[in-house]
Formats: sequence, C-alpha cells, structure tokens
Amino acid sequence: MEYLLFTYPNCSQCEALKKHIRDKGIEAAEYNLVMKESKLKIREFLKVLKRDEKGGIVIPTLILRDQEKVVAVLNNPEEFEEWSQSKA
Repeated sequence: MEYLLFTYPNCSQCEALKKHIRDKGIEAAEYNLVMKESKLKIREFLKVLKRDEKGGIVIPTLILRDQEKVVAVLNNPEEFEEWSQSKA
C-alpha cells in the first residue's frame, strides 16, 4: 500500500493527521502544497479529491493506493480509523 499525504505548512489539521498515521507506524510520502512539484502531483488525483461547499480541495488529504489504484481518500484521523476498521 502506498500512502500519499498532501498538506499545507502551519496547518493544525494537517499536523493531526500526520501524527495519527505516524503513531500507527505508517510512512507516507508528504507533499507540501506550497511547492510546485506537490501541486503537480495532486493534479493526478483531481477526480477523486473531496471538495468543500465552495469547491475547494479539502486539505489534508491522504490518498491510499494499491498497485496504482486509489483505494481511499481520507481527510482526518477519524476517517482513517473508520477505513482501517473496515479493513480489519
């Protein structure tokens, strides 16, 4: 399983999700969305990203891929736990 985490600096929600997955022993490739390369990377997933009521992409976003197929798009520790429990 591949974990891709898209974040912004100084984002408390981003830090909470990073800490949660780290505490679970999961290593994620982190993409800081102030960096050009990260902005290009997130474009690969525009069709699956969750959006807010104004159409903005919800950040943080954790994308889980298995053999290049997106299996989950999660935005907070609670969603991660719910997904994890459904896979147990």
